[in-house]
Amino acid sequence: MTKIFILSSLSLVFVGLYGVLTRKNIVKILIALNIIETGINMLLVAFGYVEGGITPILQSDLSIANLEKMVDPVPQALVLTSIVIGLGTTAFALSLAMRYKNTHNSISIRATDEEGVNV
Repeated sequence: MTKIFILSSLSLVFVGLYGVLTRKNIVKILIALNIIETGINMLLVAFGYVEGGITPILQSDLSIANLEKMVDPVPQALVLTSIVIGLGTTAFALSLAMRYKNTHNSISIRATDEEGVNV
């Protein structure tokens, strides 16, 4: 089951990378970057997964067997932090895209001359 998550997350990363490299539209590039971010988050969660694992809540009956079955909480915390940071950077990038649109009258990334007119 973990292999399916790893393969699907890697496929999301490669689809997003393809979108970043082939698209000229700023909004489409931002969507592709968010797809890459989602794939990386899925990869982190897949690496932290333990088959038949239990929640990492410490109780009074600690034993070595229980500690080995616990799911690692660090990747989950990293993913939650990544989601919040990704939301902020995406909002900032969209505001920059709007500014670019107002300046260049286009959301396409192409060569522009010194006056901001698309060549």
